[in-house]
Amino acid sequence: MSMFYIAILLFSGIIFGRIFSKIKFPEVTGFLIGGIIIGPSILGLISAEGVESLNVISDVALSFIAFSIGSEMKFSVLKNLGNKILLITLFEAMGAFLIVFIGTLLLSGMDMPFSLTLASIACATAPAATLMVIREYRAKGELVNVLLPVVALDDAICIIVFGISSSISVNILEGGELSFLTMFGTPILEIVLSIGMGAVGGIAFSFLSKKIKTENELLAFTIAVIFLLASIANLKGLSSLLTLMSTSVVIANLGNISRRYSDLIERLTPPVFMCFFVLSGADLNLSSVKTVGAIGVFYVLGRALGKYAGAYYSAKITGMSKNIQKYLGLTLIPQAGVAIGLSLIASQKIPDPVGTMIRTIILGATIVYELVGPLLAKTALKRAGSIEG
Repeated sequence: MSMFYIAILLFSGIIFGRIFSKIKFPEVTGFLIGGIIIGPSILGLISAEGVESLNVISDVALSFIAFSIGSEMKFSVLKNLGNKILLITLFEAMGAFLIVFIGTLLLSGMDMPFSLTLASIACATAPAATLMVIREYRAKGELVNVLLPVVALDDAICIIVFGISSSISVNILEGGELSFLTMFGTPILEIVLSIGMGAVGGIAFSFLSKKIKTENELLAFTIAVIFLLASIANLKGLSSLLTLMSTSVVIANLGNISRRYSDLIERLTPPVFMCFFVLSGADLNLSSVKTVGAIGVFYVLGRALGKYAGAYYSAKITGMSKNIQKYLGLTLIPQAGVAIGLSLIASQKIPDPVGTMIRTIILGATIVYELVGPLLAKTALKRAGSIEG
């Protein structure tokens, strides 16, 4: 049945992507709508068990996405921006964290573990949807040059904040003692090891790829390296996203490395990304939206406000152009893969009902973000002059 389901995903992606393109929506929005329609919530062409059986597609797509984002982070471009990128990323991530944390803690009356963990997940941005829009419209320019490294660094910051916040939350709920190691040491070590392993992988790839002659061999070798590093990272409890980002950053900046590997991967990824987004739509349970309530609505609006305000004021402080100030925040609204993964970890680590409630809110919010986010990203890129026509 897996092959049949994949065929359904591809046909749905083609049909709904074309329909939404004709009404001036990004293709990725069509993919998600198509997934919701063919999924368990509506038509049931793919069952809930079928969706679960195709999880490997999500793993593969996220691996390619992480690798693709890292390959766009050229030091020659970043050196002119200096520490501005890091400052902007910190502001937009922590802006979302603070607004969601304060709002859920004070306005909704929820307890500290719930508010802290939910706020930490609010930091995450979905690189997949943003990257898809950039590729679909071949967006280029100043906003794209700032956006790509911000999105790449954003998830690194989110993983650190989530690791610290979830550790504190678990200790509070279990009545344990908080220590520096549980709060800061373990999450930071995970980040360092993930980046370190990725850097080693990037150096090895750069050396070995020079010995490969044909394009078919290079494509096979690149895919093998991506899958191997992602598997090792997952096996060791590290972040495969950060590992693959750092791998491609190293490859892209070592010099004298042919860009053939990147061109070959770009030819392969469109159907993979199509399946990923249609599958993401199918995985979204519409009934979960009803259970989210006022806290879920606040999370959607509060996180968006935090992202926009953080990006706007940090861009202004660092002297970025008016286009960056006005439009960067809108491109950071999408949220999906990383947030869904962290919500699953939260539901496993944090006892009910807190863990389950966090999971439900994130899944419900994802429906909104992934439908509205790509359209906002397209609008922002167009108004900033990054999309021609």
